[in-house]
Amino acid sequence: MSKQLSVKTAVCTEYERLLKECQSASNIWNEQRAEIYWSRLGGKRVEDELRQLQAKYARAYSMLQKHTHDCALCQFVSSIEGLDSENNLDALSESKMCV
Repeated sequence: MSKQLSVKTAVCTEYERLLKECQSASNIWNEQRAEIYWSRLGGKRVEDELRQLQAKYARAYSMLQKHTHDCALCQFVSSIEGLDSENNLDALSESKMCV
């Protein structure tokens, strides 16, 4: 999986930008949730802030998914990665048969 991400980010700069945005939104949302949990804060203002952070992450993730679905370059890289994975599985199963 990390190999596929590194190939996509090396090839498609828009994918890299969207991935970083998604990771950042996820990190901020998770950090705020943890901080609120450990500090035992609550109330409408806190809940609203968490919902906004969750929505920001959801939008970023959705844009990343839409991009990978719509981008011809990302589709091409995914197809190459899929072939590479299939070849690796075939090679692995062949090596197990020989042992």
